[in-house]
Amino acid sequence: MRLLVVDDESTICWGLARLGEELGHEVVTASSAEAGIEAASRRPPDLLILDVRLPGMDGFTAIEHFRRHIGTAPIVVITAYGDLATAVESVRRGAFEYLVKPFDLALAQHVIERALRWRVEASKPGQTSDADAAGPHLAGLVGRSAPMQEVFKRIALVADSEACVHLSGESGTGKELIARAVHQFSRRHEGPFVAVNVAALSPALVESELFGHVRGAFTGAEQPHRGLLEQSHGGTIFLDEVAEIPPALQVKLLRTVEHGEVLPVGAGRPIQIDLRVISATHRNLQDRVADGSFRHDLYFRLSTFQIDVPPLRSRRDDIHPLAEYFLATFAEKSGAPPARLSTEALAELERRPWFGNVRELRNAIEHALVLTRAGTIDLEHLPPPAAAPPGSFVAEGTSGKTNDEAMIAALVRRWAEARLKNGDGQNGTDAEGLYEQLLGLVEPPLLEAVLAQHHGQRAAAARTLGLHRMTLRKKLTQFGLEDV
Repeated sequence: MRLLVVDDESTICWGLARLGEELGHEVVTASSAEAGIEAASRRPPDLLILDVRLPGMDGFTAIEHFRRHIGTAPIVVITAYGDLATAVESVRRGAFEYLVKPFDLALAQHVIERALRWRVEASKPGQTSDADAAGPHLAGLVGRSAPMQEVFKRIALVADSEACVHLSGESGTGKELIARAVHQFSRRHEGPFVAVNVAALSPALVESELFGHVRGAFTGAEQPHRGLLEQSHGGTIFLDEVAEIPPALQVKLLRTVEHGEVLPVGAGRPIQIDLRVISATHRNLQDRVADGSFRHDLYFRLSTFQIDVPPLRSRRDDIHPLAEYFLATFAEKSGAPPARLSTEALAELERRPWFGNVRELRNAIEHALVLTRAGTIDLEHLPPPAAAPPGSFVAEGTSGKTNDEAMIAALVRRWAEARLKNGDGQNGTDAEGLYEQLLGLVEPPLLEAVLAQHHGQRAAAARTLGLHRMTLRKKLTQFGLEDV
């Protein structure tokens, strides 16, 4: 097949050309959209790889010109500016996929192969492609890390559909911002966006708040009340902490989702409404379904399309740009010049576990701005890191780490960084022996805990540890634990 690569960076063109040729394809390169369009007019490619920022005509503007020559051939957009607006515009203009610079050739190969397979399928009868205008930019969703690029991509893919969307992720990761982005880039963007934290509703009034009530429905109902679901007519309702909906109301919500109708408390007939439902929770809804506290049919309707929102500690590349975004935001509100982060303060921000996620980072920046008077945020201006929430999963859904596991990872990282920075450890131990030093710290308490669990039975402890009994015996001798 024939590939056309349009990018003004010669190294990108060279690398993709070599990759395409190694995969057995013919590759043509161009350094501008105009030259690429001319090449496509002479011989249409089976795949177009197109940079967004180009001299002269930009990549997005060029797409409609390319379409006249390449028809429905897939387009892979490449960009150094991987924000949400770029993702949405790429999808809406009919791009098959987009890559954010710098990308490795293994990822590029995967995308090329998938696009060409799609090309073969798309050539069959009945296959079509759409391209629409781009939507507005949504402030607040900041991130160039791979996990956030995946989130942007999924927002772009689902925005124009009518599918229910379920967002899973820890508290403070920005699930409401993502819900607003889905709404803002959808066909419903001119309609209302109603955000509801179900957990914050009074248990006695939750049905009335969601579904409304008629006059006289209960004591004190002197006037009819339009529920939040009805208020969302023509737009989107965002049900945060949807796992907290009482079981008795889950049936009514299911009917709303499936049939577009709400039955106010005390009413004799339902009201027809048109809305889209986006739900979210920091809990594992599948576990709630398994224990019977959440209806499986409602779960499947709400989770037609799922987006896993990553915790901040799994997207550390975004900590610096997020911090700069918050500094600029607070400066705009106060009318003062933006403060700057010292090297030490930034390093501290980037090493913290961030159990409160983006919300905690925002609060830390605001706290530091209150204390600093010189326009520079130093270590002493930062608040102490938040403790892990007791008894909960801080990385549920995407990273799979519990509080203790995340804390251990953070402690090990800080311990290693301190050793490497000092060049030596306690008692003059050479830092090059870090691995054995760490094992010496963590293995004894692990062995003691497992042996205690099995009441000193070494065979059972060895099975739990996944060790041979002789290996366990040697380790006990090594650490002086023979009598445990």
